[in-house]
Amino acid sequence: MIPTENDMKLALQMRQGKELQQKFENAVVAICGLGGLGSNIAISLARAGVGHLILIDYDQVDLTNLHRQQYKASQVGRYKTDALCENLKEIAPYISMEAHTLKVTEENCVELLQKADIICEAFDAADAKAMLVNAVLENLPQTYLVSGSGMAGIESANMIKTRKISKHFYLCGDEMSDVNEGHGLFSSRVMLCAAHEAHMVLRIIANEFDA
Repeated sequence: MIPTENDMKLALQMRQGKELQQKFENAVVAICGLGGLGSNIAISLARAGVGHLILIDYDQVDLTNLHRQQYKASQVGRYKTDALCENLKEIAPYISMEAHTLKVTEENCVELLQKADIICEAFDAADAKAMLVNAVLENLPQTYLVSGSGMAGIESANMIKTRKISKHFYLCGDEMSDVNEGHGLFSSRVMLCAAHEAHMVLRIIANEFDA
């Protein structure tokens, strides 16, 4: 039986405090890219009780995604937006979600993201990362941006860190490793970087702005 919305709110308040939980419920967070980073970020934020997620990705679930992304074998071939919304509803049935099955571009990013309090960059490709970071910093300078850079390989987990770049911009990862350089992607290290991004989002919502 699914718990009532009130029961779920009370359970979260017991763990996280009523005042902070209210801040989480009122927050709007956009996640651009729903792969290894984005799907794990979304799961963490949903579990924390973040009230509204904007989820954006144009890709479909592939068999090779399953070792690090929050999808099921039965969802292979489905759009990631549809599959992730389904999975999130199982975890947080009363969460509000806005899903866009399309590619984020310089032309559409402001319209897609202008309602967000915080934006998570969770793309794989370096050029897509740079495009989004530049577009947000230029067009939405008062919106908080949390980005990922460097999570490939099997090097030490302690290399994954969060760094504050500017007042509204944070960077998570080791800032070195790149899958294109022959490093494999391992679920544990990708999830670590995603956890850094998700936790920084929660800290910003809580008005804790140090990295």
